[in-house]
Amino acid sequence: MTTKIGDTTPYWSTSAPFPQFAKLAKDETADVVVVGGGITGLTAAYLLARAGRQVVVLERLRCASIDTGHTSAHLTMVTDARLSKLVTQFGRNHAQAVWDAGLAAIDQIDAVIHDHDIDAAFERVDGYLHAPAIADRDDEEAERSRLKEDASLAGEFGFEAEYVDAAPLVGRPAIRFPHQARVHPRRYLAGLAKAFVALGGQIHEHSDADDFCDDPRAVKVGDRTVTCEDIVIATHNPQVGLAGFAGATLFQTKLALYTSYVIGARAPRGTVPDALWWDTGDPYDYLRIEPHQDYDLVIFGGEDHKTGQVTDTSARYDRLEDRLNALVTGAELTHRWSGQVIETPDGLPYIGQSADHQYSATGFGGNGLTFGTLAAMMISDAILEQSNPWTDLFDPNRKALVRSAWDYVKENVDYPYYVIRDRFAGAEATSLRAVRRGQGRVIERKGAKAAAYRTPDGAVTIRSATCTHLGCTVRWNDAERTWDCPCHGSRFKPTGEVISGPAEAPLAEID
Repeated sequence: MTTKIGDTTPYWSTSAPFPQFAKLAKDETADVVVVGGGITGLTAAYLLARAGRQVVVLERLRCASIDTGHTSAHLTMVTDARLSKLVTQFGRNHAQAVWDAGLAAIDQIDAVIHDHDIDAAFERVDGYLHAPAIADRDDEEAERSRLKEDASLAGEFGFEAEYVDAAPLVGRPAIRFPHQARVHPRRYLAGLAKAFVALGGQIHEHSDADDFCDDPRAVKVGDRTVTCEDIVIATHNPQVGLAGFAGATLFQTKLALYTSYVIGARAPRGTVPDALWWDTGDPYDYLRIEPHQDYDLVIFGGEDHKTGQVTDTSARYDRLEDRLNALVTGAELTHRWSGQVIETPDGLPYIGQSADHQYSATGFGGNGLTFGTLAAMMISDAILEQSNPWTDLFDPNRKALVRSAWDYVKENVDYPYYVIRDRFAGAEATSLRAVRRGQGRVIERKGAKAAAYRTPDGAVTIRSATCTHLGCTVRWNDAERTWDCPCHGSRFKPTGEVISGPAEAPLAEID
């Protein structure tokens, strides 16, 4: 597997169309405005519209193109945090409730696909949580014991789980979880969007929600306004909205943003069983296939790191290729891309009210499609004033955070370091001549740091290198060709526009 490619467009974007929606062109009135057209936003919009609410979706770029568009599309109730750890942190009842919520989300996706006959390549498959390659025999036996413990615990809670000595493909100790699932996220969301519009909903792409008002409650897109009763912030890393900058800034310190890398490779049909795999390492590798008529696309990912805090990002893809080649002989590399994962101190997402009549969700970890769907279910229930069994468990203000104070400190202790270092350290270069074609660099320009990018054709774009969230200095990501902030994970296009928050404004223009 020696093919090298520079394009980092996700496989999903190249393998399925998505309907286009016009930019917001006039003032509107709605019951609910949903900001964000990914899995959380479109699912919440659909559920609310199905209940009779008038809903308007505002998407900054294209629906299903940013965080949901960069997923690996595993669907499982098994969380990144081990079941035994959830029991220790939250107790047996709450631990079981977390996995129950995940199963409910998968069932919700299954039901929508069935109700609207969506061709989303949805399939129930086995999931294998397995041991990584361990050289030390004692460590291997200890991991085997932990897997047996978690399998037994899952069985006690009523979940189907079976310990196996050697999982297919990897040949290592594992827990087999039947009835997990895989799905083509772009096909699914395309069908979901069509179903939502058929219910009278409106979707507006290229419509950046750049201002929020509380009296009257409204969201502004340029000089257009959508007046509403409730707002759903479904932007993966939540926008401030009505929450107020101070409160949103404090909330941001509870989040740790990671970049995860994914490669796609063609393999002969049947080479890899149709299942999900992920190991117990930290960070962990994950694998699934997307079947085609003549071949299977193997989707393999891992190599997570805190966003903006690794310089040689291309090496991450190289290491993934090496490990996949050891698992699947003769696989032909076709795609590579990266996505962003948001972690919380206790491993559970934050889903709930972030201001009066405003709801948000974040911190899905490696379960973006599962928790994104769950968040939509919970938020729609809240707006419809219906009870939900998981409201307290995933409440952003849950008291369980107190028990995770150490993790919270660990994830954020390096923030002051980056602020101080980036303010006083020198720039990467002092001249535009140091910026090669297709490359970005932070340069010194008239006493300030500038983010300079030169296109493959030689044209130069210069923007301020100061992140518009809290003033850290961005870094160039050579693999994705983006400007990434090492403090809280904001990402910008080479020309400065926001890709993902918490920053809401583009990198400033400079002379």
